[in-house]
Amino acid sequence: MKRIFFFILLLLHLCISCGDKSKTKELKNSVLSLLKTDEYYYHSDSLVKAKSKEALNYCKARNWNTEVCFMLDMSIHSGKKRFFIWDLKNNKTLDSGLVAHGCGKKNWGKDDTKEAAVFSNIPESYCSSLGKYKIGNRGVSTWGIKVNYLMHGMEQTNNNALKRQIVLHSWNAVPDNETYPDGVPEGWGCPAVSNNFMRKLDRVIIQSKKPILLWTFK
Repeated sequence: MKRIFFFILLLLHLCISCGDKSKTKELKNSVLSLLKTDEYYYHSDSLVKAKSKEALNYCKARNWNTEVCFMLDMSIHSGKKRFFIWDLKNNKTLDSGLVAHGCGKKNWGKDDTKEAAVFSNIPESYCSSLGKYKIGNRGVSTWGIKVNYLMHGMEQTNNNALKRQIVLHSWNAVPDNETYPDGVPEGWGCPAVSNNFMRKLDRVIIQSKKPILLWTFK
C-alpha cells in the first residue's frame, strides 16, 4: 500500500513539474480517493500497545490474569475490528473481532454513531462506558450463543455496569468480517460481538484461573 501511495505522489510531482494541469488534477483526485479507501484506514494496534504496560501492571496489582486481557479501542470505526484478545507477555494481538457499542439517543440496531460513539455511565443512557472491567461470572443470555459474562466496572466511568445490566455477549447482528465503511448495529451499551468471536472469548475465559481484564478506551 505504501509503495502505491508514494508512486502516485511521485507521478503527481512529475505532472506538476511538467505543467500538465489536466493530468495533475486527475492524479490529485486519485490520491484523495486512495486516502479514503479501506486499506488506507487499516488500523494498527499502536494505541493498544501503548496501554499494554499499564494493563499488565494493573493486573499484577490485583492478582488477575497477567497473560491475556481484552482491549477495546473505541476510537476505531465500528465497522473495523477493535476488540483485541491481547497477549500481555509478548505485547501483541492474539485475535480480534468486531464489537458493538451503545446507540445512546440514536436508533437501536442502526449504525448512526459508527464513527463517533457517545459514552456514559448513567443508567438508561443506552451508551457504552469507558474504563477497566473485571470479567465476572458466566451466565445464560437470550442473545447469540446464549452465553454472557458479568462485567464489574472498576472505575468512576463504568461502576454502574452491574446496575445497568451491561454484560459481554454475542449478537447475531454482529458479523465476523469487517463492514467498513458501514458500522455494526448498535445496542444498549453491552460489548456485543459475533457468535464465532464469542466462542473464542468463552474458551479464553473458561481456561483462565484468574479474573481477566476488559479495558474499553478511546
